Amino acid sequence: MVTGVRRAARLVGTALGLAALISMAGLAAAQAPWTAPAGEKEKKNPLPADAKTIEQGRKVAQINCVTCHGAKGKGDGAAAVALNPKPADWTSKTVQDDSDGELFWKITTGRGAMPAWRHLPESDRWALVRYIRTLAAK
Repeated sequence: MVTGVRRAARLVGTALGLAALISMAGLAAAQAPWTAPAGEKEKKNPLPADAKTIEQGRKVAQINCVTCHGAKGKGDGAAAVALNPKPADWTSKTVQDDSDGELFWKITTGRGAMPAWRHLPESDRWALVRYIRTLAAK
């Protein structure tokens, strides 16, 4: 019986240790530079930069992104307080310097607290990229 208890305690300790390692690895990955693969960076936005597309992107942001990125895209949404790393500020030079393909890839794949939005229609994700572009230096 004592051997069984020791074995159970060892298993619990091992499981807790593995869980801690996995959590730390996830946190480290979420804070490393987030770089899209070269082939994704080169992708061009197939949607026009017109008022209709930008409005479509704004609606996608209002429905799916405001909670974290905030109403003006500054990364200051209500949920941002609890997130580490903080949501990206779409008005920042860092975000605006990403290519359209990079932004599309990041929206599609997600990372850490940023969910993958691949379930959204591709046109909605590209429209969101067009909308993000309108927030430069605001």
